[in-house]
Order: sequence, then C-alpha cells, then structure tokens
Amino acid sequence: MPNYRRLFVPGGTYAFTVCLDDRSSRLLLDEISLLHQCIEKVRAKYPFETIAWVFLPDHFHTIWRLPEDDHDFAKRLRLIKTHFTKSLGHAPTGRRHGERAIWQRRYWEHLIRDDADLGAHMDYIHWNPVKHGYVANPADWPHSSWHRYKDGWERAA
Repeated sequence: MPNYRRLFVPGGTYAFTVCLDDRSSRLLLDEISLLHQCIEKVRAKYPFETIAWVFLPDHFHTIWRLPEDDHDFAKRLRLIKTHFTKSLGHAPTGRRHGERAIWQRRYWEHLIRDDADLGAHMDYIHWNPVKHGYVANPADWPHSSWHRYKDGWERAA
C-alpha cells in the first residue's frame, strides 16, 4: 500500500475531493439533507469554516479553513463519512469483512498556498457541475456555494 504523505498545517486552508466508492451512484444528492446534517454534527464538535463547496451525485469538493490551533482535517473527514454511512442504516457491504463500502478509502487534499491558489480551486469547485455535464452554467446547479460568490469571491471572503 502506498505511503501517502499529508501536510498538516494548524489554521490551514485546504481543498478536498471526497468520492463514493460507486461512481455511478446518486446517493449524495438523494441524501443531501442527511449529508448536510452529518457535516454540521462534526462542525459542532470540531469547528472549521467552509469557504466553498459543491455536491455532485457521487462526490463532493470543498474548501475548509481550520482553527488556528488545529490541523486535524483527517478526523473531520473521517467523522463526516462515518456519520453519513451509519445514518443511512441500509448501507451496502462490500470490500472485505462485511465493511460498508460507500466511500472510497482515500480522498484528495491540497493545502491552499495563497489567494491565487484559493481562487483557482474555487473556480474548479464551482465549475465542476458544468465539467461533468450536469448544467451549462454554475448558476444552474443548486448544490453549490457558487450562489454565495456569484459577484466575486473577494467580496464574500
């Protein structure tokens, strides 16, 4: 198994991509309210600021800023995935040993370096539904923070 190295920076701003194991699934949109509840449950115990997000049927992208004295984004992501899986109750089993196979085991993360990097990742997130062919314009996708920033992300930051 590869030895992934992650950069943990207290108070860091990170971009994430988290995918379902079944990339043909619509589970995240079918259960969008439950996913939001799970995120808020984790945020209540382990605070973070959500700068941008988009939810698609089989994956989501988000940018978080962690508290100044905290670097543990991995715990937050693990808890969100765990709460969501357990809350479904009817989660499929797979992989091995009866393990529930909803999420891919790994996720992608990137430490945001500066405002230009933040802007590029926000653009990527907000245009992702267009990239995947769900809509022609980011304004047409309801499961996105694009609406918060439609007049420019600098003003809303």
